[in-house]
Amino acid sequence: MKNYIKADEWQIIEEGFDPKLNEISESLFSIGNGRMGQRANFEEAYSGKTLQGSYIAGVYYPDKTRVGWWKNGYPENFAKVLNAANWIGIDINIENEQLDLATCKVLEFKRVLNMRDGYLQRTFTAELKSGKQIKVNARRLCSIVDEEAGAIEYTITPVNFSGAITINSYIDGDIANKDSNYDEKFWDAVNSKVDNNQAYLTLRTKKTLYEVCTGVCTIVYQNGKPADVKYISTPKEKYTSTVVNVNANKSENITIYKYAVNVSSQNYKPEDLLSACTKVLNQVSTKGFDKMLAEQAEAWKEKWHENDIIIEGDVAAQQGIRFNIFQLNQTYTGKDDRLNIGPKGFTGEKYGGSTYWDTEAYCVPFYLATAPQQVTKNLLIYRYKQLDKAIENAQKLGFNDGAALYPMVTMNGEECHNEWEITFEEIHRNGAIAYAIYNYINYTGDAAYLNEYGLEVLVGIARFWAQRVNWSENQGKFVMLGVTGPNEYENNVNNNWYTSTIACWSMEYASETVNYVKTNTPEKYQQLIKKLNFNEADETSFWNHICKNMYFPKDETKNIFLQQDGFLDKEIIPVNDLNPAERPLNQNWSWDRILRSCYIKQADVLQGLYFFSDKFDEETLRSNYEFYEPLTVHESSLSPCVHAILAARLGREDDAYNFYLRTSRLDLDDYNNDTEDGLHITSMAGTWMSVVEGFAGMQVKNGKLSFSPFLPNQWKSYSFNITFRGALINVLVNTDGICLSNYSTHNLRVNVFDEHCDINSNAQIFVAHKVRV
Repeated sequence: MKNYIKADEWQIIEEGFDPKLNEISESLFSIGNGRMGQRANFEEAYSGKTLQGSYIAGVYYPDKTRVGWWKNGYPENFAKVLNAANWIGIDINIENEQLDLATCKVLEFKRVLNMRDGYLQRTFTAELKSGKQIKVNARRLCSIVDEEAGAIEYTITPVNFSGAITINSYIDGDIANKDSNYDEKFWDAVNSKVDNNQAYLTLRTKKTLYEVCTGVCTIVYQNGKPADVKYISTPKEKYTSTVVNVNANKSENITIYKYAVNVSSQNYKPEDLLSACTKVLNQVSTKGFDKMLAEQAEAWKEKWHENDIIIEGDVAAQQGIRFNIFQLNQTYTGKDDRLNIGPKGFTGEKYGGSTYWDTEAYCVPFYLATAPQQVTKNLLIYRYKQLDKAIENAQKLGFNDGAALYPMVTMNGEECHNEWEITFEEIHRNGAIAYAIYNYINYTGDAAYLNEYGLEVLVGIARFWAQRVNWSENQGKFVMLGVTGPNEYENNVNNNWYTSTIACWSMEYASETVNYVKTNTPEKYQQLIKKLNFNEADETSFWNHICKNMYFPKDETKNIFLQQDGFLDKEIIPVNDLNPAERPLNQNWSWDRILRSCYIKQADVLQGLYFFSDKFDEETLRSNYEFYEPLTVHESSLSPCVHAILAARLGREDDAYNFYLRTSRLDLDDYNNDTEDGLHITSMAGTWMSVVEGFAGMQVKNGKLSFSPFLPNQWKSYSFNITFRGALINVLVNTDGICLSNYSTHNLRVNVFDEHCDINSNAQIFVAHKVRV
């Protein structure tokens, strides 16, 4: 674990430059706006270790899968978000010496991510080999107002010299992905253009043929006024730039304003890209950096009003939750149902930037409560639009009759994961998609979604589960063989309890949905059964028959559900008994040793108990938590939040707080030694869940909000806003109890500690803490 980020409620602060930490910081200080994102690479040249990263939402490439042994049904491609044209580059040359922090002496260095106002600032003083010292102050933003645009203010000040400075503001399209399977570059040049201080570069992806036009406008100021300089064009293949020569005086500021725009053929016809890019670039460059920054601050103010969590008395916890919420808002805005949320967002290449089940299991709750309803609906529509591909995926594995297997990893609905035990076996992702539909309807009350989209998806998923089980004469039950559960430190197991549980739940929910649509919209139901070739009587009765006769491994003596058959045959040694030097296991143990061990990467049985906790008594929850948590190494970013929520529900308040701190600061403190690859964006939603569903105990029961809060000993209070069925509600928990404020125009009934409470419109109530017996 690293601890070099300074504690601050609204800022991420790095003081001093350590090249060994640079790639971690490039991830931590990333910025984005839902349409584009940028790692915190330096504007000026840097010859040290770095992971260049500029990304455009939805633009991807199907890289050829690389495996040692091909298997039938294996995905041919691994789709990945591409490292796009580098638009931030500003090379500085001082009398034939290049400014490069890898070769200069760094006298001062500070990097600050301002989360309140949404921009990155970096200041440093460097000494060149000649002894010349130069001070730099750079500010950068990706605008959430002009979402196709970014801007840089880059001020250089000669400290101890006067002399000639050459400024090269460029767009570099000759870039590569670090994770390319065959070291292939994925972009071809289309055209370029330079017009005085404006430069444009259009690139096209191979195979997928997406086109992206990147345009930049560079304006140089000297002593606060536009500099009297000539802008010189230096184009070459996949590269274009504007060069400016300035005679600089000691202690005199030279400021470079660089405005950038990225537009893609996702949103414009290819022949219109250049004109669209030019139009937006002229708008933002005319607006100017200061106005863009002011608009950015105002837009972020509104976002923070919607989804801030305020913690009093614990700066580290406050910084952690705001960092997580900030990155979620930078990654996904919900305006476009063609887009989803990659595990790394716009902060790195790992996982290809593709969609995983993380979205449904972890991100949906966050957006349900903190964003307009359409945002979550668009996440569900994304999957609906890929239903045909999910059916094709199932067909490739031998399933038929409309069975749908959603991919573990995807861009366009087609499976593109490159590990067999994930591609073929980690099928529980199907259940998470069904659960997200239930979660959406349970929270919003928008049951009409079932008629429009939901029923088709649920039937496809239920059909898959019905074909994936088989009858065991030995057990006298249906069984689920050859699967991998959420705990990926187990592969090819039989009867994973979580997978079997969510499979049965999915079939039961599909049956309920069929009955609901049939009863409430019979005409729509008739259209759907014809479209799906659906035999209600036969199919639903078979689903219900499976659910009533499913085998679930359990140990009655310990009162636990077995993660899978034979789990207790393992040598059960708690994680705390391991040598700390061997952690994380995935970086120190062989895969063979991990698979034979009892150690759990992330919540597995406990994932099911989190989803369906109302179906089990507290004794069952407690016995499973107390057995499995000590065996869990939490080497998945998705793990600590589930444990925090369950610990809170069980009254294990210290556990809940410690797991919250781990999930909220997972990247800030680099718990798993992997932040350099990019941030864990999807698990960041779990940080929000830890507070709202864990500490505040928020659930939706019978269409009503329910709270059962506690206050961590380390905090004086915490508060947050949520939106529920048209009502804006503020929740404040302090040492005395919980205060609920209803900012809507209609009355609201909620449950607090299982007792009904009515909150009139524009009113509030207070309920004292209930002592847990």
